[in-house]
Amino acid sequence: MSSIADSPVVAAAGGSFLLESRSPAEVFTPEDLTEEQRQIAATAAQFAREEILPAADEIEAKKPGVLAGLLRKAGEMGLTAVDIPEEYGGMGLDKVSSTLITDHISVLASFSTAFGAHIGIATLPLVWYGTEEQKRRYLPKLATAEWIGAYGLSEASSGSDAMNIRTRATLSDDGSTYTLNGEKMWITNCGIAGLYTVFAKIDGEKFSAFVIERETPGLTVGAEEHKLGIRGSSTCPLILQDCKVPAANLLGEPGKGHHIAFNVLNVGRFKLGVACVGGARHGLAHMVRYAKERVAFGKPIAEFGLIQRKISTAAARLYAAESMAYRTAGLMDAGMAGLSAEGAKTPREIQKRIEEYAVECSILKVYGSEMLSMVADELVATMGGYGYVEDYPAERFYRDARINRIFEGTNEINRLIITGWLMKRAMSGQLPLLRSIKTLMEEVMQPPSFDAAAETGEALAHEAEALTAVKKIALFAAGVASQRFMTALQDQQEVMADLADIISQVYALESALLRARKLAAAGRGTAAVAAAMTGLLADESLALADQSARRVLAACGEGDALRTQLVILRRLARSTPADTVALSRAVAQRCVEAEKYPL
Repeated sequence: MSSIADSPVVAAAGGSFLLESRSPAEVFTPEDLTEEQRQIAATAAQFAREEILPAADEIEAKKPGVLAGLLRKAGEMGLTAVDIPEEYGGMGLDKVSSTLITDHISVLASFSTAFGAHIGIATLPLVWYGTEEQKRRYLPKLATAEWIGAYGLSEASSGSDAMNIRTRATLSDDGSTYTLNGEKMWITNCGIAGLYTVFAKIDGEKFSAFVIERETPGLTVGAEEHKLGIRGSSTCPLILQDCKVPAANLLGEPGKGHHIAFNVLNVGRFKLGVACVGGARHGLAHMVRYAKERVAFGKPIAEFGLIQRKISTAAARLYAAESMAYRTAGLMDAGMAGLSAEGAKTPREIQKRIEEYAVECSILKVYGSEMLSMVADELVATMGGYGYVEDYPAERFYRDARINRIFEGTNEINRLIITGWLMKRAMSGQLPLLRSIKTLMEEVMQPPSFDAAAETGEALAHEAEALTAVKKIALFAAGVASQRFMTALQDQQEVMADLADIISQVYALESALLRARKLAAAGRGTAAVAAAMTGLLADESLALADQSARRVLAACGEGDALRTQLVILRRLARSTPADTVALSRAVAQRCVEAEKYPL
């Protein structure tokens, strides 16, 4: 049902945004939705408005049956079946449609956490790796949320270090059952789940996955955790004590559980980033409405420049995250559209197409979660004392936002993944990153040439110039770091993280710029506010890239060599700043007029 197959959207190689330029027509944006996709978005938004928000207090109070009941209501509407193939009771929709549901249903973090875990990391392992018997037995129940799913990977001693789990599985002498012993921690949906995907090491060595039903003898759900945020979601330990699981419930191959864990987490990161977009849109609307209503010194605080700056910064970063989210979903769908009709139905082929965009998923997770935290913080600041009181939603929004920087691999781990993934592809020849770095290093040693792009008067020329600069800074910093540390770069976590931040700014700014240009070319009424938000992002991205690159260069050299590199960096980062005060006021005004995010 997606329009991707008939559109010019390009299934570009993962990470190629750093090296290649795209035209607006080659990327997917929210404005490219089909009518059917818009109806899906409207259905999810209506469910959020009419079912989730009215039950928010009961969810947060953990009133028995409310959260599970809402998940089953979502199942009755088909919202939990979107990523499950039709032959197993699902809807088998495209990734854009799946993205829309997660986006527009994410108005309350406790619910969106439970929903996201169920449809993502708890269901996709079976979709991608289950046997035919496993799929027919379990997927129809997951599709309707008759059974809610949970995913058991983390342990007390192995959070980010997933391969270091201690849970052990032993095969019986007759080969009919596995006996599992161990304890899983921080398991979302644990208290309400009917089915668990649990990771263990067979004989203490072979990292593997198992599907375990709730009533299996030896499986015990521990007490609910009392959490800082997402209090309405269920989070418990899962205790396995001589838990006997049929051998037929081994998921995938023995010793290959890491493929399941890490590939599913790519989708988990993507969906989490999308949920942050939906949550931030909801939070921004609260901020704008309060700023319009609150009067100080004789006028609404929405008329004050520093409140407008809070609103516009939140809107601009949300715009960047939203643009990245739908661009990435479009990439996935375009990749799958390139498969043969038969191949497109193969879950492993779908999984490979999604895995191709692992770096984009990690970028969206980091950027989206940090954007949401900023929106939450500015919401509290805008509301002042009211924002700090439990009677108002800002306080809960603020607490709920923090977990997103820990979920699905901490942001620190994801920053290492971003740089490490690109470098690994470069070393294997899958991505011509090293050649691009070499070309740039040769270029920067030449005298600077005049670039007339910004003098042409072309729309968004300043923003395009900033994007070019940020890309060059990313390649230059990566080149210096690679020359200094070579294969030991992976051990320099601070440098890896700074490089990841520059790379992330490239994807964010380019996604925003391409979307703004697409809106302008189509003559959309929202083109002006998109251009203004892109202008804010351009100056911010260039400043952040410059700052991160300076840290990288200082860690890689000293003396004359460092001074020479800093001169080159100053040349690359040179730019006439935009009037961000005027841009901020323009964006804030559009938000206030709309009483929400303006796109």
